[in-house]
Amino acid sequence: MSVWDDLVGQEKVSAQLAAAARDADALVTAAASDAPLPEASKMTHAWLFTGPPGSGRSTAARAFAAALHCVSPDRALGGAPGCGFCDGCHTALVGTHADVEIVRTDLLSIGVKETRDLVRRSQLSPAGGRWQVIVLEDADRLTEGAGNVLLKAVEEPAPRTVWLLCAPSLEDVLPTIRSRCRHLTLRTPPVDAVADVLVRRDGIEPDVAAAAARATQGHIGRARRLATDERARERRAAVLKLPLRVADIGGCLKAAQELIDAAAEDARQVAEDVDAKETEDMKAALGAAQGGRMPRGTAGVMKELEDRQKRRRTRTQRDSLDLALIDLTGFYRDVLALQFGSRVAVANTEVQDALERIARSTSPESTLRRIEAIAACREALDSNVAPLLAVEAMTVALRAG
Repeated sequence: MSVWDDLVGQEKVSAQLAAAARDADALVTAAASDAPLPEASKMTHAWLFTGPPGSGRSTAARAFAAALHCVSPDRALGGAPGCGFCDGCHTALVGTHADVEIVRTDLLSIGVKETRDLVRRSQLSPAGGRWQVIVLEDADRLTEGAGNVLLKAVEEPAPRTVWLLCAPSLEDVLPTIRSRCRHLTLRTPPVDAVADVLVRRDGIEPDVAAAAARATQGHIGRARRLATDERARERRAAVLKLPLRVADIGGCLKAAQELIDAAAEDARQVAEDVDAKETEDMKAALGAAQGGRMPRGTAGVMKELEDRQKRRRTRTQRDSLDLALIDLTGFYRDVLALQFGSRVAVANTEVQDALERIARSTSPESTLRRIEAIAACREALDSNVAPLLAVEAMTVALRAG
């Protein structure tokens, strides 16, 4: 199984990356043997992967990083880089390769300090003699200052450094950065392809895989979670009942509070799993005494850790809430499809009765206004509006139609 098999429904992107990996391999081989370099190469030092959530942006970047470090003996016989089995491919894919730095954040943004550390790393020569690859999975979360720090490294890269940036769209990256990157656009994978990969790779029952892929409309990560996590299914079922609970103002406010509480509970559970271990590890690293007493001069480090954990809880809560709003948008999308008699398959078949009931009792115009209200709520949350106020405004708008 090659590294490109993980790119579900992205045949065009796979072909472009495979061609670039072959040219990159030729560049390394030519440099090692003092042979003349290829005149035209599909390889470049900076790439920008964009596409909707669930399209596999980071998966494509990781696969490309693995292909750049492929050391399969088949390459000497004309085989393409990216076998998926050699040590280079395996370690790059799992994130343990010495020359592959995979950067993701569980915070709201990536700051200047972290970016400067990356830039310093990018100036190093690769330990294995091939490429120094830096995969930035959340390039859209760079602050403006961090983007300006990164710009210099992308403008004047080290000879064997490759930057792989991932973002939802071109507009999420500074124009000065995106103009210096080769751009690849990924599409939302077909529902059938997502269901197939869940069955083949995760051993999920075909019926469950098909239902999860259909419900998430091709989002691979969400489909996998929905198929394997009972709590995720319960959360989604509760969200899909909300349109029937906003008949009066009291119901609107109660539904909004429950959405916020569910998101806060998700953040709390993540914090329970991670924060305590992080804190204990930090105390041990700082040489805390047996009774938990901290050495002098370490209070600032512990305060920094607490601030980071708080920011992570905020991001987890917002991500959980945003996922609920996406599911709610999908509900009204199905209502609109029924109202127009569209042949588009209904995603939320488990609430077919509710969909038909709302489709009969409302107009397409009111459904569109409700979808716009959900989008406005998501924009408000991105602008740091208080979550409860934003969601209450949305539920009241859903009632008004």
